[in-house]
Amino acid sequence: MQTRVTGLLKTEYPIIQGGMAWVADYHLAAAVSNGGGLGMIGAANAPAEWVAEQIREVRKRTDRPFGVNIMLMSPHADEVARTVARERVPVVTTGAGNPEQYMTLWKEKDIRVIPVIASVAMAKRMEKCGADTVVAEGYESGGHVGESTTMTLVPQVCDAVNIPVIAAGGIADGRGIAAALMLGAEGVQMGTRFVVTKECHIHPAYKERILKAKDIDTKVTGRSTGHPVRALRNDMTKRYLELEQAGASMEELEYLTLGALRRAVTEGDVLNGSVMAGQIAGMIHEETDCRTLIRQLIEDAEKRMKVWR
Repeated sequence: MQTRVTGLLKTEYPIIQGGMAWVADYHLAAAVSNGGGLGMIGAANAPAEWVAEQIREVRKRTDRPFGVNIMLMSPHADEVARTVARERVPVVTTGAGNPEQYMTLWKEKDIRVIPVIASVAMAKRMEKCGADTVVAEGYESGGHVGESTTMTLVPQVCDAVNIPVIAAGGIADGRGIAAALMLGAEGVQMGTRFVVTKECHIHPAYKERILKAKDIDTKVTGRSTGHPVRALRNDMTKRYLELEQAGASMEELEYLTLGALRRAVTEGDVLNGSVMAGQIAGMIHEETDCRTLIRQLIEDAEKRMKVWR
């Protein structure tokens, strides 16, 4: 399954693992890359020293391409951007901001730059400033979300730009990959599905919560702040939505979620923490290793695509 995305990234398969904050560390990134996809380190709000150590640990475990996701709202974003350039990381994905100011720095180091976007306008802007490809992420995804669904966003972005497009949001199996390719994408990014893998070293309670999730178990909070987030419903999301409806201030809402994702990921607080997950959580029924998962995904996608030929 070779596309322009596999050619750009030098991967065996057009599958990228999402750079999930506090979830995507060197264990997961190396395992995905060794399985033929593109493993990603999630820089989150971590300092540059932590990111540099993660990069070194990945390189001890794989000689295949990998990347770093940089959340541009992080107070350490500038230092992390320069660290990945100095370390000559093969791929950078970006979110929560505009990476234009770092394009020249990264391009000089022959780094592939992949912004995550949620609109046609941003996709066109990223192509103009030098992005190699973009991740068109739909509303179905976990974490920070836009307004358009994957089904509507991906084909419109594909029609609007000449660079290859990677689809994200609502993709859990070979059916989703085949559908994304039919929409015009040349690769997929998957986050929630890689959370429930053996190489993902997060608290077991987080994984168990995803395994028990049903199709209607995610909620979107933060619409009133302009930063909507999708997570599995729990005491925290219930309280947050109640406060939003009551007209709570942004300060009150931010206090409620301060450190909530990290508590869920590292401490297993799935009641008051933020258990970020996409709508596909209800489709995940077992934990497997990354290599087996990627092989199953590709075999399933190819089988389903042959039906249409």
